[in-house]
Amino acid sequence: MTPLTKGRYTVRPAVQDDMAAIFGLRAVCFGAAGAVADRCDATATHVLVCDAQTQVAVAAFRMSVLDGAQIGHSYAAQFYGLEALTAFDGPMLELGRFCIHPAHSDPDILRIAWAALTACVDGRGVQMLFGCSSFAGTQTAPYMDAFALLRARHLGPARWLPAVKAAEVFRYAAQINARPDLARAHAAMPPLLRTYLMMGGWVSDHAVVDRAMGTLHVFTALETRAIPPARKRLLRALV
Repeated sequence: MTPLTKGRYTVRPAVQDDMAAIFGLRAVCFGAAGAVADRCDATATHVLVCDAQTQVAVAAFRMSVLDGAQIGHSYAAQFYGLEALTAFDGPMLELGRFCIHPAHSDPDILRIAWAALTACVDGRGVQMLFGCSSFAGTQTAPYMDAFALLRARHLGPARWLPAVKAAEVFRYAAQINARPDLARAHAAMPPLLRTYLMMGGWVSDHAVVDRAMGTLHVFTALETRAIPPARKRLLRALV
């Protein structure tokens, strides 16, 4: 990918010397477990968003392009049964370890990150983005409205839905019947998940309780053909 600067921020591929900064960001956002490298780190493309003046890292993520035959090697496949996606016809991009430093809440950070992703999607002909969208902590109570909204509006198509694989899950689609309070639901949604959903993304029918990372997460996917044309134009205008 080509480095991109817009306003206060630059997004660029990471090099080996950047990995300490990336693991430091993960530790802040995910705790000590987030700073431990896993098998996906060795093969993924790592990306940094930095302050353009100070070069301080404010966000990071990794991405891996896979096809259906490789889906079992994805990070998400550790937690979700993704056998249905082996039949998906087209390249897929797994977006992982997406983190924004909590001291930097400028929405332009997320925008420039998505602009970089858009360039990769266009360049590689990616037809689906997927990953795990994380809620902070492992308690479900603070997020009941958010889960109720996911159940009501954003469950994935039956043909692609992941099966339960993890030992500890919250089957919110089966357990929640209440109507969501929309204000509380949107306030509780992680920013990355909100962005996926705004572009037509969908989620699994259960959340995984990941005690090692101290998070709850849902499998999240976005078929690129579902992205509204106006939003595609906005993202490409940043490239």
